[in-house]
Amino acid sequence: MRDAGEKAMPSENIEIRTPAGHTLDGKLELPTGLVRGAALFAHCFTCTMQSKAAVEVTRALAAEGIATLRFDFTGLGGSGGDFGRAGFASDVEDLVASAQELCRRFGDGILLVGHSLGGAAVLAAADMIGRDRIAAIATIGAPSDVPHVLGNIEGDLERIEAEGRGTVTIGGRKFELSKEFLDRTRSVDLLQQVGALRIPLMFCHSPTDQIVSVDHASHLFGAAKHPKSFVSLAGADHLLTQARDARFVAGVIATWAQRYIPMEDDWPMPEDGIVACTGHGRFGTEVHTSDHRFIVDEPRSFGGDDTGPTPYDLLNAALGTCTAMTMKMYADRQKWPFEGVQVHVTHERDHAEDCDHVLEEGAKVQALNRSIRFRGNALSDEQREKLVEIADKCPVHRTLEGHLHIHTDTRRES
Repeated sequence: MRDAGEKAMPSENIEIRTPAGHTLDGKLELPTGLVRGAALFAHCFTCTMQSKAAVEVTRALAAEGIATLRFDFTGLGGSGGDFGRAGFASDVEDLVASAQELCRRFGDGILLVGHSLGGAAVLAAADMIGRDRIAAIATIGAPSDVPHVLGNIEGDLERIEAEGRGTVTIGGRKFELSKEFLDRTRSVDLLQQVGALRIPLMFCHSPTDQIVSVDHASHLFGAAKHPKSFVSLAGADHLLTQARDARFVAGVIATWAQRYIPMEDDWPMPEDGIVACTGHGRFGTEVHTSDHRFIVDEPRSFGGDDTGPTPYDLLNAALGTCTAMTMKMYADRQKWPFEGVQVHVTHERDHAEDCDHVLEEGAKVQALNRSIRFRGNALSDEQREKLVEIADKCPVHRTLEGHLHIHTDTRRES
């Protein structure tokens, strides 16, 4: 599995129209290569889609071929509407509208992921989205009872109920809340809804979570039916403020989800050679061999997304790896005390040294510079010299220095 880390994936800005008539601001993280599935991420209470967990998880899923949509709930971030009147039921409605947009574009069988109250929201939204449209659900630090979130609000809730509206503080930020917000939040029986689901579920929770205790995960897990999984995020805080914690849970969910998401593979592996197909980034390209797939890209300094090695990295790697393999194979056959070799290859595009090659007009001589370093001291000088001689006989070396022709066949896609 590739590590998303701090690397940005190709993305699209998305607008989602809600039944309430306002627009939600979203971002669709796309794989550099082919899309094989889709997921929807719901952020934590009063957070936005730019929270560390939202960014890390959606990019990690995208790196595994799962296009993932994150968005701002009503009244938060760049989304329209009034957060103070929305409440939990509005979050659920936002999720339904977003899931419908995702299914319209990528088909049914999507993954739902929710962080904190967003986790409770994806569980509550499952029936309204339609269980046949959902492949699996994963939550991170989710509460088992939605009214629990009201305990994190600083303010006079009784006065809001009496007067209809009032100012509160949540996570150090001031919000205007309505009585409707409180009523809609208190009316949810989440455990009953979870018990009725027949969808693969994963509950990720930190045993040291100081905001939503791990007991909530136990209640959710107990109410859920199989298949269900629990992952302990030992040492993590509720908001996953440490990058390593966010990346860990992102990687776990991305790996687990592939068991359930109908990962489409409409581009078969070739019987021989490679197949390269353009992806969603500016340069990102997915490569298939008969048994492997990987991404090739360009660095950010050249306008790429830096999600994989460059074409010239692969050229250097072809010579370097073939050299190392050939030397090891020869040494093993001779039963020499070979302890390993390190081959460093660089590409020089403007090779200025004199040579005997006859060039086409305007062409430039290029060079691959290869440095070979032996490990250990067990080999004799004669053995080392012979292995360096053998290095020049590796198949890739011979191909590159031979008379290589490239024949191109163009066909229309059927």
